Amino acid sequence: MRWAGFVLFASGFTLANAKSPAIVNVPALAAAQRPDAAVTDASCAESRSLNPSGGHIQLDFEAGDFAASPAQICAWVNRGAQAVSHYFGQFPVRDLRMVFRSADSSVVETGTTYGESRYGKPLIVIVLGRGATEAVLERDWVMAHELIHLAVPSLPERNHWLEEGVATYVEPIARVQLGQLTAERVWGDMIHGLPQGLPKAGDRGLDRTPTWGRTYWGGALFCLLADVEIRNRTHNQKSLRDALRGVLKAGGTIEHDWPIERVLAAGDAALGEPILTELYRKMATTPGTAELDTLWQQLGVSLDGRTVRFVDQAPLAPIRNGITASATGPAG
Repeated sequence: MRWAGFVLFASGFTLANAKSPAIVNVPALAAAQRPDAAVTDASCAESRSLNPSGGHIQLDFEAGDFAASPAQICAWVNRGAQAVSHYFGQFPVRDLRMVFRSADSSVVETGTTYGESRYGKPLIVIVLGRGATEAVLERDWVMAHELIHLAVPSLPERNHWLEEGVATYVEPIARVQLGQLTAERVWGDMIHGLPQGLPKAGDRGLDRTPTWGRTYWGGALFCLLADVEIRNRTHNQKSLRDALRGVLKAGGTIEHDWPIERVLAAGDAALGEPILTELYRKMATTPGTAELDTLWQQLGVSLDGRTVRFVDQAPLAPIRNGITASATGPAG
């Protein structure tokens, strides 16, 4: 979830008037890091900060009573920053503040991303259950989802589906490309989740149907269809990642308010074809069509009980493989 500006949380905590949270020193990350890791400065114990490629993250804690150690929380942020930095070619913003609030649970409760805050920089507030263990953090998707929001401009409310759709679709793709998830897990989750984004009776298109399913999974469906179409037209040489990198290169971050037409145009300019704009015209104000069963068959992916099966002879199997290719693969 992301919001621009100030929001009153249900708990009564008002971000605009909040006192500075108590700071807890974050121990240094483990010395054994990938040489190409997004974090270039591991001195968290001293700086309470991480330095992803091209950016800086300040970590603040309201309390220190988490089951996960500060080092484990730091590594959790690091994994998300690595995935996002790799996918977008850089960390989306120069300076980010991340505040951790505690909750009486054992899960990652919520995340909220702000384009503006009283700190004068983008802000992510993570509500973390005090009982959440390292294993919970290793399985979490919220961190990467919120970090991805930084790479999309703040859009009008009717286009909120694109912001959430990009974060929903790119999160597992960015993570699988760095080996943080398996391809089977990614496609299995898509098969389960994407039907929630299909238009139902009375649907008036993505811009005019602000339901939860159409906002998150409908937006993700738009991204998948765009990714497949881009790869199909370019013989798997370009992808949605190229389009989103083009948006970021043009200055499109959460810090700026853009109309959706400008976002799509920046992405299309990077592709050399108006693929995003064409798809938007088909899905913005009419239900559109998406035969998912046919798409899965063409991509060569199916669900047999709880087992994901791939068919490499399927016509779009190379595209399926390209979407979840490792960090060293071609188009990502």
